[in-house]
Amino acid sequence: MYPVIRKGKLYEYRTWLSYAYLVMFFAGPFIRISGQPFLLLNVIERRFVLFGQVFWPQDFFLFVLAMLAGIVCIVLFTIAFGRVFCGWICPQTIFMEMVFRKIEVWIEGDAKKRRKLDEGAWTQEKVFKKSAKHVLFFLVSFLIANTFLAYVIGSETLIRIVTEPVTRHWSGFFSICIFTVVFYLVYSQVRELVCTVICPYGRLQGVLTDKHTLVVAYNYLRGEPRGKRSKKEEAPKGDCVDCHLCVDVCPTGIDIRNGTQLECINCTACIDVCNHVMDKINMPMNLIGFYSEEMIRQDKKPSFTGRMKAYSAVICVLLVGLIYFIAQRSDIDITILRSAGMLYQEQPGGYISNIYNADMINKTDSKRRISLVTSNPSIKIKYIQAPGILDKEGAGKAVFFLMIPTKQIRSMKTEITIKVMDQHKLLQTINTTFIGPVNGED
Repeated sequence: MYPVIRKGKLYEYRTWLSYAYLVMFFAGPFIRISGQPFLLLNVIERRFVLFGQVFWPQDFFLFVLAMLAGIVCIVLFTIAFGRVFCGWICPQTIFMEMVFRKIEVWIEGDAKKRRKLDEGAWTQEKVFKKSAKHVLFFLVSFLIANTFLAYVIGSETLIRIVTEPVTRHWSGFFSICIFTVVFYLVYSQVRELVCTVICPYGRLQGVLTDKHTLVVAYNYLRGEPRGKRSKKEEAPKGDCVDCHLCVDVCPTGIDIRNGTQLECINCTACIDVCNHVMDKINMPMNLIGFYSEEMIRQDKKPSFTGRMKAYSAVICVLLVGLIYFIAQRSDIDITILRSAGMLYQEQPGGYISNIYNADMINKTDSKRRISLVTSNPSIKIKYIQAPGILDKEGAGKAVFFLMIPTKQIRSMKTEITIKVMDQHKLLQTINTTFIGPVNGED
């Protein structure tokens, strides 16, 4: 494809949004919040960090809720605005149009020059330009690969891979090489095929959009019949002068005048160039603009439909649930269970005991000195394996007896409250069941 680059108001908005995205993307792995990365998706070690908060496999249900909320948001956004995400926020489009395309234009020239260069013979100039372009493409792909890997393994690990000998980090070195080649091939060879063939989102658009959806569309009632304007012609014509510029600027090569198509990523390049033409011929703006079918045919204003309201309600429920569970999430995840298959034991001094296992995970970046205390002072804890110090982001285990005076046992099952303490600070309160003899006071 050889799309023409025409700058307009919407193109400027996209450019600034893209720059903000690129700054956040490349800076993200190195931003720290309370000592933790801004974003880390370490699938290998099953450790995830979001906005400085560490999440472990035990928090997987939060990830599921967040994914469900995200999917419903995408569905709602598509129902309301079509494929705007693809043209304005999608990383594929941002890197392709705002990074690699700009490099290509800088080295090889505008669309006509690029086409002429590709069709021409392999001269010294062509070899130089092609070599320079692909070297820069590969270097940018290498930078993207390193940043992408930093989101997976962490910036500290990435820095060690880069600064230390390759022999100490073969897996990291090969991972960077593989990602670099993949990104290079995507942006130098596959390009717009990612949007038009590979990505399934475009096909979902046909299912999710309806006559109420705002998309980049051509106002055919105003534009037809299209054609060049001439003072000699008596037959009235529409506002479209058939300049073909809306096709020339399209990064996927479609003609927006043929209606909404799955290849359209709503990048708004055709809106900018058409408005430029309309301004020259003193015609109203937005012959191509954000329209729904209902707006074009019935001249109605955009409406918030019942379908949109239903999806909005589902999003609100999911987000409220997600916020609640995150707020209730503790820094120390501890599970206390009575040992399976074990009965109570009679202890000297008139006590009945049960044996318990405690599994603990420290979700913070600081050490914790853990101890267990019962709410009833007459109930004793005798450790087989004391919890002790729990390292930062570490796991630990404790094994202990709960010992209750025989005279205090009134039923076969007794509810016991155990306090998890970090020195003198209460971290968590856990309820468990104690098994003892019936009528223990006898």
